[in-house]
Parts: sequence; C-alpha cells; structure tokens
Amino acid sequence: MATKMIHARIDDDLKAEVEAVFSHIGLTTTEAIKLFFYQVKLRGGLPFPVEMPNKETLDTFRDTDAGINLTEYSDPQEMFRRLRAQCSE
Repeated sequence: MATKMIHARIDDDLKAEVEAVFSHIGLTTTEAIKLFFYQVKLRGGLPFPVEMPNKETLDTFRDTDAGINLTEYSDPQEMFRRLRAQCSE
C-alpha cells in the first residue's frame, strides 16, 4: 500500500492539548488522523455534526468571554444543589 505524507499547521497549544488526549487513550497523532480519515470514508462525510451556534448560544459565549452573567459556586456540590433546585421550580 502506497502512503502519502500530510503536512498541517496547528497552533502549538492546541496540538499539545490534543496530543495529551490521544496519549491518554493510547493513540498516536498519526493513528488518530488515520481513524478520522477512515470514519470520513465510512460515513461519506464528517463523523460529527458541524453546526453554526444559534443566537442564544452566541450571546452566551459573548457574555461568558466578557465575564457577564456568570454564577460562581464554592464547590461542585453547591452547583448541583442549586441546579436541582432550579429544575424543581
């Protein structure tokens, strides 16, 4: 089987974070890329949905980036208590 080399420019921080994930699950970057390619071939397209966020999501991203409308919790248990309380309202 003939093979071809692929070259891609990737942000250093993104590359390091993603390679740490690959390492954690026992994949090399090359194996992960091959897996992605096989999935694209098998599905006849991307193996995950690619969608534009709606207005509500974009507004939330903007607010979060600006530090607006954030809720802080002292620990995860407090967060879950408050979420459960909101769901039962």
